[in-house]
Amino acid sequence: MFDIFKSRLEISGILTTVTSLRISQGRSLEPIGSDLPVVKDSLGKPLIPGSSFKGALRSRLESFLRGILGDSRKLVANPAIEEEWSLTANEINLLKEQHDNDAALTAAILAETDLVSRLFGSPWISSKFQVRDLTVLPDTWFGQYQERDGVSIDRDTETAADKKLYDFQVVPAGTPFEFKAVVENAEDWELGLLMIGLHQFESEQIPLGGGRSRGLGVVKLNIQDVWWVDYPEERPEELLTYLQRLVKGEKDTYYKLSPESFLTYKEDWTSALLNYLTQYTSNQQQAVPAEENSHA
Repeated sequence: MFDIFKSRLEISGILTTVTSLRISQGRSLEPIGSDLPVVKDSLGKPLIPGSSFKGALRSRLESFLRGILGDSRKLVANPAIEEEWSLTANEINLLKEQHDNDAALTAAILAETDLVSRLFGSPWISSKFQVRDLTVLPDTWFGQYQERDGVSIDRDTETAADKKLYDFQVVPAGTPFEFKAVVENAEDWELGLLMIGLHQFESEQIPLGGGRSRGLGVVKLNIQDVWWVDYPEERPEELLTYLQRLVKGEKDTYYKLSPESFLTYKEDWTSALLNYLTQYTSNQQQAVPAEENSHA
């Protein structure tokens, strides 16, 4: 997938906390301070790991696809449990025995890989989607952490458990974080899948971190700038031109999309996803054995 450069989508924007945010780095062993501090960078400023953003986005898209395609590991895998991967290690080894060249093996693996893993990656396939750690905008941060109290509840008495009081640190509402993401060599339908996922963050539908049942972690994504380059393989001179423009610092001039152009691309990519899923579900239904249909 990455042996030949085909396309690159870059997205930048601001992710703002709508409610307080708690992404904990684990229980602190310090004698003074919060029991559960938030994740910080080397300068002591709050940080949202790119993996946290990407994991929440992936989980939401998996739930959507399970609703459309059904709960099968071959359609939507669970990356946390090997037995629920769309391809287990034993299945990959079997494919290796059946295909004696890399091209055929790659095609066979992709054919068995679930849709989300094709974009987000898996133990056997690299991710096309990369998200940087989200750092707080420096001019907006003055160390305004908040401390909150928590207590464990005794399940029998439904009251506060003895000696179970703790405190935790949160990042206050209204804190802006810088968002940067890159997608390379993605198919149109994969970009459509990503657009639907990012829209969930734009509409405050995906919370981050802990304490979500308390209302923590609501965030809002505001996409500000988008750069898109896509060229046909039969015209390598366009790639040379792209590289020259990058060296000259002309990326904004030639590859930055206007809001109107980005909206058009989003609509095209989303349509490509809907068409792909329609065809995909049709193929899956045709693959059901005749005896299973007879019992329906």
